[in-house]
Amino acid sequence: MLAQIEKGDGFIAALDQSGGSTPGALKGYGIGEDRFSNDEEMFGLIHAMRERVMTSPCFIGEKVIGAILFERTMDGMAGGKPVPELLWERGVVPFLKVDKGLEDEVDGVKLMKPIGGLGELLERAKARGVFGTKMRSVIERASPTGIAAIVEQQFAVAAEINRHGLMPIIEPEVSIKSPERAECDRILRDELLKALDAVPQGERVMLKLTIPANFGLFDPLVEHRAVLKLVALSGGYSREEACRELARNKGMIASFSRALLSDLKDQMSDDEFNASLGGAIRDIHAASTVKA
Repeated sequence: MLAQIEKGDGFIAALDQSGGSTPGALKGYGIGEDRFSNDEEMFGLIHAMRERVMTSPCFIGEKVIGAILFERTMDGMAGGKPVPELLWERGVVPFLKVDKGLEDEVDGVKLMKPIGGLGELLERAKARGVFGTKMRSVIERASPTGIAAIVEQQFAVAAEINRHGLMPIIEPEVSIKSPERAECDRILRDELLKALDAVPQGERVMLKLTIPANFGLFDPLVEHRAVLKLVALSGGYSREEACRELARNKGMIASFSRALLSDLKDQMSDDEFNASLGGAIRDIHAASTVKA
């Protein structure tokens, strides 16, 4: 799995919508709230969508080197097998979203809520064959103290994840709607470099970042000894916009959710579904591997 992430020629799919974002994801897929009456039914529908994606003939490790899962997805079945097992048989490395959502905005940022029971969750994920984890914070304003707090929190949790033998994906997302986005990017890069310099020799992390407003800004992160991979979130961009911006940043690969899944509909035939997903995978793979 380490070799696939480090050397594989592809991108990471984000299939980790959780409770708050699931109704919107289903609506985009063509399933309205009239189709479910409780959380169990809602999660059953989103799992069926994800299973359709994960078992598609085009969702394989030649272009999709990893997939980030919601906890219920990790615990579920797809194609008659446990989801992490199915993915790895297809050459797709499984990751798990471990954060529990965001605190209210303070000092221009939204820190992660405390992650209760993290150690138990990590051990359960490891037993299921998961390779790594992902956790998200959000940056709204160019606050040096707020951004420093986000980086400090992320790296503290990442150290615990590393101790459990899993690979952490650190995701301090800069909002693309921030009026101070370019300055947020710069402050974040500098704080990340300081934190990465302090990572013990032999340990590594992955970074999942908003595509920078100024291309090439994150080049020093790509080249850092403690970074296994730098991946990009689509952050509300359309697939066309996200791919165009990503292609301008060397060494940065996609980890898209909305930009990957936005054209898929529940009503599609299997042939239509696979053709649509295959087209999205080709576009995102090209932006991840062929740089402008």
